Amino acid sequence: MAAEIKPAPGMNQDKFSSKKPILLSKLEGCNDDVNAAVIIPRVDGVISVCDDRTVRVWLKRDSGQYWPSVCMHMVAAPTSLDFCPETRQLFVGLDNGSINEFLLESDYNRMTAIREYMAHQARVAAVVFSLSCEWVLSIGRDKLFQFHSTENGKDHIK
Repeated sequence: MAAEIKPAPGMNQDKFSSKKPILLSKLEGCNDDVNAAVIIPRVDGVISVCDDRTVRVWLKRDSGQYWPSVCMHMVAAPTSLDFCPETRQLFVGLDNGSINEFLLESDYNRMTAIREYMAHQARVAAVVFSLSCEWVLSIGRDKLFQFHSTENGKDHIK
């Protein structure tokens, strides 16, 4: 069964008929499911986490293709991530319930491990970093919401 989307009566026909999605770039190199990805603002780059237990930082090269500049192997499959472009802090939630904090270098060619937060007893479903509070907020499959201070690493269960 096929369907055709038509603009509402009275709408400008040219405005809708000329707009079609265009594939600008494609990232090739992951052979497994990609669980999350974020665009690096002001840099032609992307950070992705994959079921093959890798965190990759992809940068656009002169050829126009994206190539991994960093490929970090984790102890468990990464399931979620959050990136703070102002501080270049990267937070990666894992399938084993922990959250790893990394610092990306200014050229995005190296990641340094900062801290590991033992956040959940099961898979981390989502992780968010609040720069104003310096907290890492997370929810997990263990049905808990947690937040950790990035200043001292102390956790708070709610």
